[in-house]
Amino acid sequence: MSTAAEVEELPAWTLDRVDPEKMKLLALLLADPNPLHFDPEAASRLGIAERPVNQGPSNMAMLVNLLRAAYPTGRLSRLRVQLRGSVIAGQAVRAGGRVTERVADGDGELVRCDVWLRVEGAPEGGTVLSGQAEVRCPAGTSR
Repeated sequence: MSTAAEVEELPAWTLDRVDPEKMKLLALLLADPNPLHFDPEAASRLGIAERPVNQGPSNMAMLVNLLRAAYPTGRLSRLRVQLRGSVIAGQAVRAGGRVTERVADGDGELVRCDVWLRVEGAPEGGTVLSGQAEVRCPAGTSR
């Protein structure tokens, strides 16, 4: 087992605007009847925001996009996150991460990372998800 000798940041993954129409479509696909995800008035009545709140699985998918971009031939074997805030329709987000450990095995390498999703321009860093991921990379393909 080897530990990352120096900090290795993953290339950031960004989305300039979370589209409320795509949020509605996702709610339909997931059969999620919670109006918080598609009705601005529902979000406002609950005192959360003036616009709909993005779904947690969609936020997690942004972290998967980050990992797939960093390790296109890798296979995500684990993703554990904590919800720390909300992404609101129209906001910009940035996913990031850093390698914490690399473990060589006979068929390649297991790369462990700390990952996060942040809302651009939000106070206190705007972290809405944080956690850990593991990506299994074939021999000779990890960064």
